[in-house]
Amino acid sequence: VPCRVEHPAGGYKKLFETVEELSSPVTAHVTGRIPTWLRGSLLRCGPGLFEVGAEPFYHLFDGQALLHKFDFKEGHVTYHRRFVRTDAYVRAMTEKRIVITEFGTYAYPDPCKNIFSRFFSYFKGVEVTDNALVNVYPVGEDYYACTETNFITKINPDTLETIKQVGFGTQLLTHGSLTSFPTLLTLITDRQGPGLPAQPTAPRSPSLGGSLCVCSHSFGLTPNYIVFVETPVKINLLKFLSSWSLWGANYMDCFESNETMGVWLHVAEKKKGRLLNIKYRTSAFNLFHHINTFEDNGFLIVDLCTWKGFEFVYNYLYLANLRANWDEVKKQAEKAPQPEARRYVLPLRIDKADTGKNLVTLPYTTATATLRSDETVWLEPEVIFSGPRHAFEFPQINYKKYGGKPYTYTYGLGLNHFVPDRLCKLNVKTKETWVWQEPDSYPSEPIFVSHPDALEEDDGVVLSIVISPGSGPKPAYLLILNAKDMSEVARAEVEVNIPVTFHGLFKRA
Repeated sequence: VPCRVEHPAGGYKKLFETVEELSSPVTAHVTGRIPTWLRGSLLRCGPGLFEVGAEPFYHLFDGQALLHKFDFKEGHVTYHRRFVRTDAYVRAMTEKRIVITEFGTYAYPDPCKNIFSRFFSYFKGVEVTDNALVNVYPVGEDYYACTETNFITKINPDTLETIKQVGFGTQLLTHGSLTSFPTLLTLITDRQGPGLPAQPTAPRSPSLGGSLCVCSHSFGLTPNYIVFVETPVKINLLKFLSSWSLWGANYMDCFESNETMGVWLHVAEKKKGRLLNIKYRTSAFNLFHHINTFEDNGFLIVDLCTWKGFEFVYNYLYLANLRANWDEVKKQAEKAPQPEARRYVLPLRIDKADTGKNLVTLPYTTATATLRSDETVWLEPEVIFSGPRHAFEFPQINYKKYGGKPYTYTYGLGLNHFVPDRLCKLNVKTKETWVWQEPDSYPSEPIFVSHPDALEEDDGVVLSIVISPGSGPKPAYLLILNAKDMSEVARAEVEVNIPVTFHGLFKRA
């Protein structure tokens, strides 16, 4: 077992501490002035329980799902939280042990079962977690919490009560799940491998009111197209099934990367439900989140937060292992390639006569797309953000008005050697940045909320939950920033610790 090394950012471990749910909302202490137009709820998901009895969860992505809510009404703020009653949570609480294997924690079988029972479980398939700690999003009038599997959980956004589990069905093979993008789309394919099938199916989910399933992952979406980025990092399915059932493993143990394949970008037409027969390729990188994608004069502009090198990404995931040896991870981070926000430009019209030429004719980008003799289109990006060992991640934009359209601003979480220590605003056209940062403070993903009468793209506020362990009796607060210049408008402090949250949304009243 790796030794625990104290993180150089002193209170960072507070993000990983188990907390209790609240029986009722608590009133937050507000400094500054909450905008009168800001009415509604900030809903967030993340881990909140990091051990069951004597058994610990070993990874940040394994803690049991906790749903958070900050309510805004007439300048006042309340905070509430409850655990999501998933099968994984209820069974763990009932049996007082970890029952279902999570991303980085293997669930040992019932001690009453012998090795033969364990062996035969191999033939029954893997029991998949429904631990809905990643995101919460609306589908029609309903709200669901989700994770990276085929199960989502319907919740009551007012009381935070769990209503029921919903499954997409084990007969469908999906690439990833519904994480940071707030639209219900799932790309269903009939195989995995280096490419996608020529004709993806598009079934409708009866359990979600007939919602059309088209794409699943963090992906690009415009009025006419869906962009799916296939990176070199995958789970070895055979290793996953055999090692899991026979001698014990978790998802992380089964990651592999074939960086010689590079990255493949797949474009699907939304209305026709089929993939374009254009082979977009570029050099290897890894991807957690898209920023935005839009169409312009026969091109798709795809803005991404990228990480170069499998070892770098693996160490990022390893740091979230609650037993991580920080010194070793930091050494890897120091020599790893720089994470970047990049812009790729994909031409939608291809003429074989242009072989060997750069097909990008847009005047505002240095990104290129070159048609090769093998009919692939080789992409080289424009870097729109790069900082020394500083990643721009968890990007958010003014989705309501600019999602899938030309835009100017994006807001992100700054990761300094993987540590979330600042909030950033980026002008993707001029590459100008604005930053909010305070010592010993660890913010969450920024959520942009537009002014209801906004005339400009960045007219509104940015919301973030900040963990500040050194601040005394109020270790956490909701931060409200002016979205134009990232200056503080107000903060709402609570007297309880709040662990890390991943994704969420603002629900207007």
